[in-house]
Amino acid sequence: MPVLAVRDAVGAHTLQVQTVLQEMGFRSEIFVAESSAELADRVHPFRSYPGRGDETSRTWLLYQCSIGNLMADFLAERQEPKLLNYHNLTPAHLLEGWDPGAVHAVTVGRYQLLQLAPGIKAAIAMSRFSELELMDAGYRSTAVVPPLLDIQSLEHEADPAALDHLRADRERGGADLLFVGRISPSKGQHDLVKALAAYRRTYDQRARLRLVGGTSSPAYREALGRFVADLGLEDAVDFAGSVTPRELVAYYVTADVFACCSDHEGFGIPLLEAMHYRVPVVAYGAAAVPETIGGGGLVIPTKSPSYVATALHRIVTDQALRQTLVSAGQARLTELEPARVRARFAGAIETLVSAG
Repeated sequence: MPVLAVRDAVGAHTLQVQTVLQEMGFRSEIFVAESSAELADRVHPFRSYPGRGDETSRTWLLYQCSIGNLMADFLAERQEPKLLNYHNLTPAHLLEGWDPGAVHAVTVGRYQLLQLAPGIKAAIAMSRFSELELMDAGYRSTAVVPPLLDIQSLEHEADPAALDHLRADRERGGADLLFVGRISPSKGQHDLVKALAAYRRTYDQRARLRLVGGTSSPAYREALGRFVADLGLEDAVDFAGSVTPRELVAYYVTADVFACCSDHEGFGIPLLEAMHYRVPVVAYGAAAVPETIGGGGLVIPTKSPSYVATALHRIVTDQALRQTLVSAGQARLTELEPARVRARFAGAIETLVSAG
Protein backbone atom coordinates (compact mmCIF):
# COMPACT_ATOMS: atom_id res chain seq x y z
CA MET A 1 0.00 0.00 0.00
CA PRO A 2 1.19 3.60 -0.55
CA VAL A 3 1.05 4.95 3.02
CA LEU A 4 0.31 3.30 6.36
CA ALA A 5 -0.62 5.86 8.99
CA VAL A 6 -2.28 5.87 12.38
CA ARG A 7 -5.87 7.15 12.61
CA ASP A 8 -6.27 6.64 8.88
CA ALA A 9 -9.16 4.59 7.47
CA VAL A 10 -7.09 2.92 4.76
CA GLY A 11 -4.32 2.07 7.20
CA ALA A 12 -6.73 0.72 9.81
CA HIS A 13 -8.40 -1.46 7.17
CA THR A 14 -5.04 -2.76 5.97
CA LEU A 15 -4.00 -3.82 9.47
CA GLN A 16 -7.33 -5.59 9.90
CA VAL A 17 -6.86 -7.34 6.54
CA GLN A 18 -3.48 -8.61 7.70
CA THR A 19 -5.09 -10.07 10.82
CA VAL A 20 -7.78 -11.82 8.76
CA LEU A 21 -5.21 -13.29 6.38
CA GLN A 22 -3.10 -14.55 9.26
CA GLU A 23 -6.16 -16.13 10.87
CA MET A 24 -6.81 -17.88 7.54
CA GLY A 25 -3.35 -19.42 7.76
CA PHE A 26 -1.56 -17.13 5.32
CA ARG A 27 1.76 -15.50 6.03
CA SER A 28 1.14 -11.79 5.56
CA GLU A 29 3.57 -8.88 5.36
CA ILE A 30 2.87 -5.25 4.56
CA PHE A 31 5.07 -3.34 2.11
CA VAL A 32 4.64 0.43 1.83
CA ALA A 33 6.02 3.53 0.18
CA GLU A 34 5.66 5.47 3.45
CA SER A 35 4.57 4.84 7.02
CA SER A 36 4.13 6.79 10.23
CA ALA A 37 6.83 6.33 12.86
CA GLU A 38 4.37 4.55 15.18
CA LEU A 39 3.85 1.76 12.64
CA ALA A 40 7.38 1.46 11.26
CA ASP A 41 7.98 -1.87 12.98
CA ARG A 42 4.96 -3.43 11.24
CA VAL A 43 5.91 -2.68 7.64
CA HIS A 44 8.69 -2.95 5.07
CA PRO A 45 9.76 -0.53 2.32
CA PHE A 46 8.25 -1.85 -0.90
CA ARG A 47 11.60 -1.79 -2.70
CA SER A 48 12.87 -4.37 -0.23
CA TYR A 49 10.27 -6.88 -1.43
CA PRO A 50 12.30 -10.06 -2.07
CA GLY A 51 9.87 -11.94 -4.30
CA ARG A 52 11.02 -13.52 -7.52
CA GLY A 53 7.77 -15.27 -8.28
CA ASP A 54 5.88 -15.77 -11.52
CA GLU A 55 2.22 -16.32 -12.38
CA THR A 56 2.32 -19.78 -10.82
CA SER A 57 3.75 -18.49 -7.55
CA ARG A 58 2.04 -19.38 -4.28
CA THR A 59 2.70 -15.79 -3.18
CA TRP A 60 -0.15 -13.41 -3.91
CA LEU A 61 0.15 -9.63 -3.84
CA LEU A 62 -2.81 -7.65 -2.48
CA TYR A 63 -2.68 -3.95 -3.37
CA GLN A 64 -4.58 -1.34 -1.34
CA CYS A 65 -5.52 1.22 -4.01
CA SER A 66 -6.39 4.70 -2.76
CA ILE A 67 -4.05 7.19 -4.48
CA GLY A 68 -1.57 7.43 -7.34
CA ASN A 69 1.96 6.40 -6.36
CA LEU A 70 5.14 4.62 -7.38
CA MET A 71 4.03 1.34 -5.85
CA ALA A 72 1.47 0.84 -8.61
CA ASP A 73 4.21 0.98 -11.23
CA PHE A 74 6.29 -1.47 -9.19
CA LEU A 75 3.28 -3.77 -8.86
CA ALA A 76 2.60 -3.71 -12.59
CA GLU A 77 6.04 -5.23 -13.21
CA ARG A 78 5.58 -8.07 -10.75
CA GLN A 79 4.67 -11.49 -12.17
CA GLU A 80 3.06 -12.94 -9.04
CA PRO A 81 -0.75 -13.28 -9.08
CA LYS A 82 -2.26 -10.02 -7.85
CA LEU A 83 -5.43 -8.86 -6.11
CA LEU A 84 -6.58 -5.28 -5.67
CA ASN A 85 -8.59 -3.79 -2.79
CA TYR A 86 -10.19 -0.59 -4.08
CA HIS A 87 -10.87 2.27 -1.67
CA ASN A 88 -11.85 4.66 -4.48
CA LEU A 89 -10.20 7.84 -5.75
CA THR A 90 -11.57 11.37 -5.40
CA PRO A 91 -12.54 12.75 -8.84
CA ALA A 92 -10.00 15.35 -9.90
CA HIS A 93 -12.59 17.97 -10.81
CA LEU A 94 -13.61 18.24 -7.15
CA LEU A 95 -10.08 19.38 -6.26
CA GLU A 96 -9.18 21.53 -9.26
CA GLY A 97 -8.31 25.12 -8.45
CA TRP A 98 -7.49 24.26 -4.85
CA ASP A 99 -4.88 21.53 -4.58
CA PRO A 100 -2.66 20.90 -7.64
CA GLY A 101 -0.72 18.17 -5.83
CA ALA A 102 -3.86 16.23 -4.99
CA VAL A 103 -5.22 16.71 -8.52
CA HIS A 104 -2.02 15.18 -9.88
CA ALA A 105 -2.11 12.29 -7.40
CA VAL A 106 -5.69 11.27 -8.12
CA THR A 107 -5.24 11.74 -11.87
CA VAL A 108 -2.22 9.45 -11.79
CA GLY A 109 -4.19 7.08 -9.58
CA ARG A 110 -7.01 6.82 -12.13
CA TYR A 111 -4.50 6.16 -14.89
CA GLN A 112 -2.76 3.49 -12.82
CA LEU A 113 -6.10 1.86 -12.01
CA LEU A 114 -6.63 1.39 -15.75
CA GLN A 115 -3.07 0.23 -16.37
CA LEU A 116 -3.19 -2.38 -13.61
CA ALA A 117 -6.45 -3.97 -14.74
CA PRO A 118 -5.05 -6.52 -17.23
CA GLY A 119 -2.65 -7.94 -14.63
CA ILE A 120 -5.04 -8.13 -11.67
CA LYS A 121 -6.66 -11.52 -11.11
CA ALA A 122 -9.55 -10.09 -9.08
CA ALA A 123 -10.53 -7.00 -7.11
CA ILE A 124 -12.49 -6.29 -3.93
CA ALA A 125 -14.37 -2.98 -3.75
CA MET A 126 -15.61 -1.29 -0.59
CA SER A 127 -18.99 -0.54 -2.15
CA ARG A 128 -21.10 -1.25 -5.21
CA PHE A 129 -20.32 2.33 -6.25
CA SER A 130 -16.61 1.46 -6.32
CA GLU A 131 -17.24 -1.92 -7.94
CA LEU A 132 -18.91 -0.21 -10.89
CA GLU A 133 -15.82 1.96 -11.32
CA LEU A 134 -13.67 -1.18 -11.35
CA MET A 135 -15.88 -2.75 -14.00
CA ASP A 136 -15.67 0.39 -16.12
CA ALA A 137 -11.88 0.23 -15.77
CA GLY A 138 -11.79 -3.31 -17.14
CA TYR A 139 -11.58 -5.47 -14.02
CA ARG A 140 -13.05 -8.87 -14.85
CA SER A 141 -13.59 -10.52 -11.46
CA THR A 142 -14.88 -8.36 -8.62
CA ALA A 143 -16.55 -8.59 -5.22
CA VAL A 144 -17.92 -6.08 -2.71
CA VAL A 145 -16.88 -6.18 0.95
CA PRO A 146 -17.21 -3.12 3.25
CA PRO A 147 -14.15 -1.85 5.12
CA LEU A 148 -12.96 -3.85 8.09
CA LEU A 149 -13.78 -1.61 11.03
CA ASP A 150 -11.70 -1.55 14.18
CA ILE A 151 -14.53 -0.94 16.64
CA GLN A 152 -12.16 -1.21 19.60
CA SER A 153 -10.39 1.92 18.37
CA LEU A 154 -13.59 3.84 19.15
CA GLU A 155 -13.85 2.60 22.72
CA HIS A 156 -12.11 5.53 24.39
CA GLU A 157 -13.26 7.68 27.25
CA ALA A 158 -13.86 11.26 26.24
CA ASP A 159 -11.04 13.69 26.97
CA PRO A 160 -12.15 15.52 30.16
CA ALA A 161 -10.89 18.96 29.13
CA ALA A 162 -12.48 18.77 25.68
CA LEU A 163 -15.70 17.44 27.18
CA ASP A 164 -15.88 20.27 29.73
CA HIS A 165 -15.30 22.87 27.01
CA LEU A 166 -17.95 21.45 24.69
CA ARG A 167 -20.49 21.00 27.48
CA ALA A 168 -19.96 24.60 28.57
CA ASP A 169 -20.87 25.72 25.06
CA ARG A 170 -23.97 23.54 25.13
CA GLU A 171 -25.08 25.09 28.41
CA ARG A 172 -25.19 28.46 26.65
CA GLY A 173 -27.82 27.03 24.30
CA GLY A 174 -27.94 26.32 20.60
CA ALA A 175 -27.66 23.16 18.53
CA ASP A 176 -24.28 21.48 18.00
CA LEU A 177 -23.78 20.31 14.42
CA LEU A 178 -20.76 18.10 13.72
CA PHE A 179 -18.76 16.99 10.70
CA VAL A 180 -15.61 14.87 10.87
CA GLY A 181 -13.31 14.73 7.86
CA ARG A 182 -10.28 16.41 6.39
CA ILE A 183 -10.68 20.02 5.25
CA SER A 184 -10.98 19.55 1.49
CA PRO A 185 -13.25 20.97 -1.23
CA SER A 186 -14.53 17.46 -1.97
CA LYS A 187 -15.82 17.17 1.60
CA GLY A 188 -18.15 20.14 1.17
CA GLN A 189 -17.44 22.07 4.35
CA HIS A 190 -18.45 25.26 2.51
CA ASP A 191 -21.92 23.77 1.98
CA LEU A 192 -22.17 23.03 5.69
CA VAL A 193 -21.29 26.65 6.45
CA LYS A 194 -24.06 27.78 4.08
CA ALA A 195 -26.48 25.42 5.81
CA LEU A 196 -25.44 26.76 9.21
CA ALA A 197 -26.12 30.32 8.06
CA ALA A 198 -29.60 29.28 6.88
CA TYR A 199 -30.21 27.35 10.10
CA ARG A 200 -29.25 30.29 12.32
CA ARG A 201 -31.26 32.72 10.21
CA THR A 202 -34.42 30.58 10.23
CA TYR A 203 -34.39 28.43 13.35
CA ASP A 204 -31.67 28.94 15.94
CA GLN A 205 -29.34 31.95 16.14
CA ARG A 206 -27.11 30.16 18.65
CA ALA A 207 -26.41 27.03 16.57
CA ARG A 208 -22.77 26.00 16.09
CA LEU A 209 -20.88 23.93 13.52
CA ARG A 210 -17.89 21.82 14.60
CA LEU A 211 -15.47 20.88 11.82
CA VAL A 212 -13.09 18.20 13.05
CA GLY A 213 -10.21 17.07 10.85
CA GLY A 214 -6.84 18.10 9.53
CA THR A 215 -6.33 20.25 6.45
CA SER A 216 -5.37 18.58 3.18
CA SER A 217 -5.91 21.74 1.11
CA PRO A 218 -4.47 24.90 2.72
CA ALA A 219 -5.87 27.14 -0.04
CA TYR A 220 -9.37 25.81 0.54
CA ARG A 221 -8.99 26.15 4.32
CA GLU A 222 -7.96 29.78 3.93
CA ALA A 223 -10.88 30.52 1.60
CA LEU A 224 -13.25 28.72 3.96
CA GLY A 225 -12.07 30.88 6.85
CA ARG A 226 -12.69 34.03 4.80
CA PHE A 227 -16.14 32.75 3.84
CA VAL A 228 -17.01 32.16 7.49
CA ALA A 229 -15.83 35.68 8.36
CA ASP A 230 -17.79 37.25 5.50
CA LEU A 231 -20.95 35.60 6.85
CA GLY A 232 -20.21 36.81 10.37
CA LEU A 233 -19.96 33.25 11.68
CA GLU A 234 -16.50 33.33 13.29
CA ASP A 235 -17.97 32.56 16.72
CA ALA A 236 -20.28 29.87 15.32
CA VAL A 237 -17.83 27.71 13.34
CA ASP A 238 -15.25 25.71 15.28
CA PHE A 239 -12.28 24.66 13.15
CA ALA A 240 -11.09 21.99 15.56
CA GLY A 241 -8.33 20.61 13.32
CA SER A 242 -6.80 17.21 14.03
CA VAL A 243 -7.77 15.86 17.44
CA THR A 244 -6.77 12.92 19.59
CA PRO A 245 -9.01 9.83 19.72
CA ARG A 246 -10.26 10.83 23.16
CA GLU A 247 -10.98 14.40 22.04
CA LEU A 248 -12.87 12.98 19.05
CA VAL A 249 -15.12 11.05 21.43
CA ALA A 250 -15.93 14.32 23.22
CA TYR A 251 -17.04 15.89 19.94
CA TYR A 252 -19.25 12.94 19.08
CA VAL A 253 -20.96 12.57 22.45
CA THR A 254 -21.84 16.28 22.63
CA ALA A 255 -23.17 16.58 19.06
CA ASP A 256 -26.87 16.93 18.26
CA VAL A 257 -26.51 15.87 14.63
CA PHE A 258 -23.77 14.60 12.34
CA ALA A 259 -24.13 16.54 9.07
CA CYS A 260 -22.36 15.61 5.83
CA CYS A 261 -22.40 17.48 2.51
CA SER A 262 -19.47 15.61 0.96
CA ASP A 263 -19.43 15.24 -2.82
CA HIS A 264 -17.38 12.06 -2.71
CA GLU A 265 -16.94 9.19 -0.28
CA GLY A 266 -15.61 5.77 -1.22
CA PHE A 267 -17.37 4.58 1.90
CA GLY A 268 -17.47 7.16 4.72
CA ILE A 269 -16.19 5.82 8.04
CA PRO A 270 -17.13 8.92 10.15
CA LEU A 271 -20.79 8.28 9.27
CA LEU A 272 -20.49 4.94 11.04
CA GLU A 273 -18.54 6.44 13.93
CA ALA A 274 -21.43 8.86 14.49
CA MET A 275 -23.86 5.94 14.54
CA HIS A 276 -21.64 4.18 17.07
CA TYR A 277 -21.92 7.16 19.41
CA ARG A 278 -25.69 7.33 18.84
CA VAL A 279 -25.56 10.60 16.94
CA PRO A 280 -28.28 10.90 14.27
CA VAL A 281 -26.86 11.27 10.76
CA VAL A 282 -28.06 13.44 7.88
CA ALA A 283 -26.02 13.28 4.68
CA TYR A 284 -26.14 14.35 1.06
CA GLY A 285 -26.56 11.23 -1.08
CA ALA A 286 -23.40 11.43 -3.19
CA ALA A 287 -21.11 8.60 -4.32
CA ALA A 288 -21.12 5.73 -1.79
CA VAL A 289 -22.78 7.70 1.02
CA PRO A 290 -26.22 6.05 0.59
CA GLU A 291 -24.56 2.61 0.67
CA THR A 292 -22.61 3.49 3.78
CA ILE A 293 -25.68 4.74 5.61
CA GLY A 294 -27.76 1.81 4.38
CA GLY A 295 -30.92 2.98 6.10
CA GLY A 296 -29.05 4.04 9.23
CA GLY A 297 -29.59 7.76 8.75
CA LEU A 298 -31.33 10.43 6.69
CA VAL A 299 -30.05 10.71 3.10
CA ILE A 300 -31.01 13.98 1.41
CA PRO A 301 -31.14 14.67 -2.37
CA THR A 302 -29.79 18.22 -2.39
CA LYS A 303 -27.31 20.50 -0.66
CA SER A 304 -29.62 23.51 -0.86
CA PRO A 305 -28.88 25.44 2.36
CA SER A 306 -32.55 25.84 3.25
CA TYR A 307 -33.23 22.14 2.62
CA VAL A 308 -30.28 21.02 4.73
CA ALA A 309 -31.20 23.48 7.48
CA THR A 310 -34.78 22.20 7.58
CA ALA A 311 -33.60 18.59 7.79
CA LEU A 312 -31.21 19.46 10.62
CA HIS A 313 -33.91 21.37 12.50
CA ARG A 314 -36.32 18.45 12.31
CA ILE A 315 -33.72 16.08 13.73
CA VAL A 316 -32.74 18.48 16.51
CA THR A 317 -36.32 19.18 17.59
CA ASP A 318 -38.25 15.99 16.83
CA GLN A 319 -37.32 13.51 19.54
CA ALA A 320 -39.22 10.64 17.92
CA LEU A 321 -37.35 11.16 14.66
CA ARG A 322 -34.05 11.38 16.53
CA GLN A 323 -34.68 8.08 18.26
CA THR A 324 -35.75 6.47 14.99
CA LEU A 325 -32.50 7.54 13.33
CA VAL A 326 -30.37 6.48 16.30
CA SER A 327 -32.03 3.06 16.32
CA ALA A 328 -31.57 2.76 12.57
CA GLY A 329 -27.90 3.59 13.00
CA GLN A 330 -27.48 0.87 15.60
CA ALA A 331 -29.15 -1.62 13.26
CA ARG A 332 -26.79 -0.60 10.47
CA LEU A 333 -23.78 -1.16 12.71
CA THR A 334 -25.07 -4.64 13.48
CA GLU A 335 -25.01 -5.37 9.73
CA LEU A 336 -21.39 -4.21 9.64
CA GLU A 337 -20.35 -6.00 12.84
CA PRO A 338 -16.62 -6.78 12.51
CA ALA A 339 -16.95 -10.57 12.74
CA ARG A 340 -19.48 -10.56 9.91
CA VAL A 341 -17.38 -8.37 7.64
CA ARG A 342 -14.21 -10.29 8.41
CA ALA A 343 -16.00 -13.50 7.42
CA ARG A 344 -17.17 -11.86 4.19
CA PHE A 345 -13.65 -10.69 3.41
CA ALA A 346 -12.18 -14.12 4.12
CA GLY A 347 -14.83 -15.71 1.92
CA ALA A 348 -14.11 -13.28 -0.90
CA ILE A 349 -10.37 -13.97 -0.68
CA GLU A 350 -10.93 -17.73 -0.74
CA THR A 351 -13.26 -17.47 -3.73
CA LEU A 352 -11.09 -15.09 -5.72
CA VAL A 353 -7.83 -16.92 -5.01
CA SER A 354 -9.31 -20.30 -5.92
CA ALA A 355 -10.78 -18.83 -9.11
CA GLY A 356 -7.45 -17.23 -9.97
